[in-house]
Amino acid sequence: MRRGNFQDGTVDYAAVGATQAHDLMGYPPEHSVPAEASWRIGSGEERFTTSGEALLSWTALRGAGLAVSDVRPAAGPMYSGVSFDADGAPVVPSRLEADQRFDADGTPYVSAGTTIRVHGRVGGLSADAELRVIFVTEEPRRIGFALGTVGDSAVSGEESFVVEWYDNDEVWFTVRAFDRPVSALYRLVPPLLKRRRRELFQGYLRAISPLYTTPA
Repeated sequence: MRRGNFQDGTVDYAAVGATQAHDLMGYPPEHSVPAEASWRIGSGEERFTTSGEALLSWTALRGAGLAVSDVRPAAGPMYSGVSFDADGAPVVPSRLEADQRFDADGTPYVSAGTTIRVHGRVGGLSADAELRVIFVTEEPRRIGFALGTVGDSAVSGEESFVVEWYDNDEVWFTVRAFDRPVSALYRLVPPLLKRRRRELFQGYLRAISPLYTTPA
C-alpha cells in the first residue's frame, strides 16, 4: 500500500487514513458521518483483474456521474509512505512508487499523491471538489485507493475503494467513507448528506459491477 507525501499541499481534514480503521462505523472522526457498503461482483482472477484495472482508471467516479479532470500526479519522486493494516495500524514503507500508467484517453491512472478535480451533480446538488489520492494498494488479491478532500467541496472527508479476491474465489468491491458537512445546506438538512452518499455508492457499484452492465 502506498501513500503520497503531501509536500505540495494537504487535505482539509485531520483523520487521514481513517477509512482503513476497523471501527470506522462505530467511531468515525468527529462531526462526520460514516458509511460502508460491500458487494459481491463475481468470482475468479479475471474478474478481479478487470475490476481492479477499472478502479485504478477512475471508472468508479465516472460511473457515479462525476467528470474527472485536471489529473495532476504528485511532483517529484514518490515513495511508499505510511500505510495501514486491516486493524488500521500504520505499516512501514516498502518500495518506490511504480511508473505512471495511462488509460486509453491518456489520463494518468490513480497514483499516490495525485490531485484531481471532479465536477458533477449528485441528487441534483453540486458535487464539485478538489481531491487527493491518500494511498494506493496493488497486491495479488487486493487493489484499491483512498481519496481525501482538499477543498471546494460541500463536504470534507475521505472515501476508499477496494476490490478483493478472496480465498473462496469470490470477488468483492467495498467502499468506505466519512463525510463532515461543510456547505450550509448539508449542515441544515442532515438527511441530504446520507442521501448523497447512498447515490454515490450506487453509482460506484454500477461502474464496477458486471451485474449493472447493459448491452450497447
